[in-house]
Amino acid sequence: MPVDFPPLLTGRAVADDPFEVACVAAGEADPGTVFYSPDPDRMRAAILLAPEVPLREAAGVSFAVSLGLNDAVGALAPPEVGVHLEWPDRIRVNGARAGRLRMAASTADPEVEPEWLAVGVELAVRSQSSDAPGLTPDETCLHEEGCGEIGTPDLIEAWARHMMNWLHIYLTDGFSELHEEWRAKAHRLGGAVEYPEPGTFVGLDEWGGMILKDGDATRILPLTRMMEVRCSPA
Repeated sequence: MPVDFPPLLTGRAVADDPFEVACVAAGEADPGTVFYSPDPDRMRAAILLAPEVPLREAAGVSFAVSLGLNDAVGALAPPEVGVHLEWPDRIRVNGARAGRLRMAASTADPEVEPEWLAVGVELAVRSQSSDAPGLTPDETCLHEEGCGEIGTPDLIEAWARHMMNWLHIYLTDGFSELHEEWRAKAHRLGGAVEYPEPGTFVGLDEWGGMILKDGDATRILPLTRMMEVRCSPA
């Protein structure tokens, strides 16, 4: 089934991991290209971008990607299905892990403007495990959570539309609205966490970094720590 993308985005179906393909194609593909997999069991897609701001600020687009997925599931799933975002890269459905984000760029220096930035998203649509439902309570998929009518093409289309809305907000109004919306969807904000490090998840800094308290000590985990640094393609 073909996938339709909104204006300013160009879709490219790929047989391999879309995120890996996006990183390799960064030297020749246009910004706004979305690489996606037709796999019916797992929604996998990655968008290639060309930020004009330092990496510290550019990393905030990952919030647009995750909020777009949150809104897409909200539009397609029954109302009782809840999606929460676990800093920095996990996606939970009804409390259990169901997907993840990945992010890569041409640099790891927060103060440098990257030549390119790729953000990938994955979400389990149907189970690929031979285990019976309930045997892995911290892992799930959409179909196990009552979303049996959702297919991968529809999910990719809805994600792309909602992501573009958040990207528009990010580019015109800045990061603050994404910051507030993400906080409303955050997993364990204000509570104890073990991932990615143990402590109390106090909040986010102005760039989307995790403010983590451990006893009397407070530290910030920058959002750029989830970055996978790749050399720019020749």
